[in-house]
Amino acid sequence: LSSSASGASVVAIDNKIEQAMDLVKNHLMYAVREEVEVLKEQIKELLEKNSQLERENSLLKTLASPEQLEKFQSRLPMEVLCPEEQSPGAAAPAQHLGGSAV
Repeated sequence: LSSSASGASVVAIDNKIEQAMDLVKNHLMYAVREEVEVLKEQIKELLEKNSQLERENSLLKTLASPEQLEKFQSRLPMEVLCPEEQSPGAAAPAQHLGGSAV
């Protein structure tokens, strides 16, 4: 009789632990979903801003004289002129900076 009582107690404790773990899991999933929504919105805003800046850049390039373009490009660091040569890790800090501005 005592062993069945202690067995029931272990089952009750196991059930409470499982309920607590489910509660934690649900809370974490809710927090992650909220953060994903915030990040999706930031990505959308950054993509729109990037698109706008690319259009602006293209327009400025068409309006600038070859001399102005040459003078401007001579002032830029090599990473800006040739971003495709950068390693993937080098671009990561710029993404973090852009995301924190929102």
